[in-house]
Amino acid sequence: MNSDSTPSSEQSAPEHILGSSSAPNAQSIPSQASDLHWERETLQRLAMASLEEQKKQRWWRIFFRFAWLILVSAVLLLSFYKGGVTTSVSDPHTAVVQIKGEIASDSEASADSVIEALRSAFEEDSAKAVVLLINSPGGSPVQAGIINDEVKRLKALHNKPVYAVIEEMGASAAYYIAVSADKIYVDKASIVGSIGVLMDGFGFNGLMDKLGIERRLLTAGENKGFLDPFSAESKTQKAFALAMLEQIHQQFIAVVREGRGKRLHETPEIFSGLFWSGEEAIKLGLADELGSLDYVAREVIKAEDVVDYTHRDNVAERLAKRFGAEMGAGAVKTLLQQNLLLK
Repeated sequence: MNSDSTPSSEQSAPEHILGSSSAPNAQSIPSQASDLHWERETLQRLAMASLEEQKKQRWWRIFFRFAWLILVSAVLLLSFYKGGVTTSVSDPHTAVVQIKGEIASDSEASADSVIEALRSAFEEDSAKAVVLLINSPGGSPVQAGIINDEVKRLKALHNKPVYAVIEEMGASAAYYIAVSADKIYVDKASIVGSIGVLMDGFGFNGLMDKLGIERRLLTAGENKGFLDPFSAESKTQKAFALAMLEQIHQQFIAVVREGRGKRLHETPEIFSGLFWSGEEAIKLGLADELGSLDYVAREVIKAEDVVDYTHRDNVAERLAKRFGAEMGAGAVKTLLQQNLLLK
């Protein structure tokens, strides 16, 4: 009995051992399949995300191209608008030329821009008179003098009356231009006058002494560093500058006297650089009457339709100027970097 049972137990032992050793191999098959499935899903997700990103980039490219197309089309359309006359000029009308903001060579109120508009207004037969619509604190006496001379020349050439209408402000160089008109109209609260000339600056030499900074200025010509703000003030140079300002001031005074004539009630303060309200300016003879542009067109000129001849750069011109300035600045920077310019 014992001998029969021993082989039976020996035979069963290998089966138990085989069964226990084969169990881990059976479990590894679904685990590997699961890993492969996860990798496939991950790759699919990455591929889809990449496709979505490419689609977004493509749509953004289309959007920006479309936006640029609209911008370029708008610029091309606006480039046909030159600025200036805004309504028909076939009927009798009042011609207006605006002088607004600083009067300077690089502003909209430069002599070139204003004179271009003035010539168009004077040469138009249906324009019964020209109105200078002024709202400016002043600016360059040179630019103002050029405009003043041209107004008087065109007025005599075309035998056409000129009126100045001062809105908020007509001071300094702006008033220099206004006196070329036959009459000056103001609002009672307008700022009028400031018949004077100035030259301003700063002096830093005292501060430099306190900070221990030494100014090293080399010149060929004893006055080449004229009124240098980092050097001590020279009495000789100051006297020279004051004499030059006085000369320009006298030119201004002569123009005002010529334009206003006997209407001007001179006082010690009239040419001192002070300014007055429109109401007081009439009393001093700096202006003639109260009146707006509409009033002058309707009641004085008797041509109620107003046509604006003011020259304005169109969008294309402004972009071209800005682009040209940026290109010029870039070229100068490049030349400086290459030491091709004299410094």
